[in-house]
Amino acid sequence: MIQFPPNFLWGAATSSYQVEGDNRNSDWWHWEKRSGKENSGVACRHYELYLEDFNLAYSLNHNAHRLSLEWSRLEPRRGKFLYQELKHYLDVISALRERNIEPIVTLHHFSNPLWFAQAGGWQNKECVKSFLRFSKFVVEALADKVRYWITINEPLVYAYHAYVLGVWPPEIRSVSKAMQVENNFLIAHVKAYR
Repeated sequence: MIQFPPNFLWGAATSSYQVEGDNRNSDWWHWEKRSGKENSGVACRHYELYLEDFNLAYSLNHNAHRLSLEWSRLEPRRGKFLYQELKHYLDVISALRERNIEPIVTLHHFSNPLWFAQAGGWQNKECVKSFLRFSKFVVEALADKVRYWITINEPLVYAYHAYVLGVWPPEIRSVSKAMQVENNFLIAHVKAYR
C-alpha cells in the first residue's frame, strides 16, 4: 500500500453531469438534444453505481474525491428543492467517509438548471441570488460532513467556451457578455465563500 505524507490528498475528480446520467433538468441536457451533440444519456451511471466506484477508488488508495452536486437535480424548479436528491448526495458523501476518502465538493461545475439558463443564466443580474440560495441550501445541509468546498469550477474556462467561442451552452459569442458572466461569477464566489 502506498504511504503518503499526512494531509496529502490523493484521488480523482468527477463532474456530476459527466458521470451521473439522466440529468434531464440541466441546460446541457437540452443543448445536447437541440444541437445534435453527443448525448450524455445515462453516462457511466455513477448516480446508481457510486458505491462500486468508491470501492474502486479505495482499492487505488485514494484518500480524496472531488465531486460536484448537480444543481438541476437539487433545484429542478426555481426555489423548489428536492430533499430526496439532497439525501442521495448525503449518502454519496457518507459512502466516501466510510472509506476514509475526503469529499471535496464543487457547487457549480459548468451545468445549470434549465430554469436558470432560460432566465438568462450567468448574464442575468439575479443569477447571484439564485446561486446563493442553492449554495445556502447545500452548505447548511452538508457543513458537518464536508470540510473542503469549491464554489465555481474553472469560471474562466466556462466563460471562454460558452461566451467567447460559443461552443458550450448558451452558444454566445460576445467578449462583453463573457466579461459580464465573469463578473457575476466573481460576485457569486465571494458571497458564497462568505
